[in-house]
Amino acid sequence: MRVLRNLSKDKLAMTSLAVIVIIIAAGIFAPLCAPHDPEEVNMKLRYAASSWSYWLGNDHLGRCVLSRLIYGIRPSVLWVLVALMISVLVGAVVGFIAGYFKGKTDAWIMRLCDVMLSFPGYVMTLAVVGILGAGLEHILIAFVVMKWAWFARVIRTSVMQFSEMDYVKFAKASGIGSFRIITRHIVPVTFADVAVVASSSMCSMMLQISGLSFLGLGIQAPHAEWGMMLNETREVMFSRPELMLAPGLAIVIVVSAFNFLSDALQVALDPQLVTSTSRGKLRNKEVEKAVYEYSRG
Repeated sequence: MRVLRNLSKDKLAMTSLAVIVIIIAAGIFAPLCAPHDPEEVNMKLRYAASSWSYWLGNDHLGRCVLSRLIYGIRPSVLWVLVALMISVLVGAVVGFIAGYFKGKTDAWIMRLCDVMLSFPGYVMTLAVVGILGAGLEHILIAFVVMKWAWFARVIRTSVMQFSEMDYVKFAKASGIGSFRIITRHIVPVTFADVAVVASSSMCSMMLQISGLSFLGLGIQAPHAEWGMMLNETREVMFSRPELMLAPGLAIVIVVSAFNFLSDALQVALDPQLVTSTSRGKLRNKEVEKAVYEYSRG
């Protein structure tokens, strides 16, 4: 409740949250939201301009750009969100085990994470795609493979910090089981770090999948995806720039919304940041008032 109350005070955060909810709802109910079949080819409407029937015009095969943009939400946002949740879940389980039990368990898990993190993200993704072949599902597998170790390290650090608290030590001394201590005493306080890290990672994963689809390594035709839509409009980017503008703006808007929401979550979940932000705003108001009074003589 406190988090929602703090978020409700931030207009930019609420706007970003509304945009994300609308985009996700449009992707889930794409068959109801899309005015036309996104894969229907009509060469008579090739590169047709915007009209009442086709608000964003038609592409090189006469397909409805708006319908393809709506269906493109599924691979560009929804499936990336699923891969992110799996990565966070795997990283959380490994991070909690390493951070809570420590010792040899922590050492072995962290060495495995070091090996996984020693490879750059794009190199690992290209390696997985090169082995399994091009396709959306293979990119999502690559995301899970390369992201879980990073989440595990971040969550492990947070768990080690809170596992040394007095109430956790008291719970251990009272004979409470490790699983119950983790679920009741450590998971709630580490949720803030997990939420902030996950929301910020969503931005990079969306950009990566759009970039790989732009290169032809992601989802394959005739299915719609924002990065692939950018690739299909390269030849007419100067004569018909609006065809490239639609998927490009969609990527910018959604990534910006997740980025703004991540920053707002970090402030809302950390009382110290809330206090410092409030003090900063109060100080700015005092300075503005002093300048105003000075200007009036």
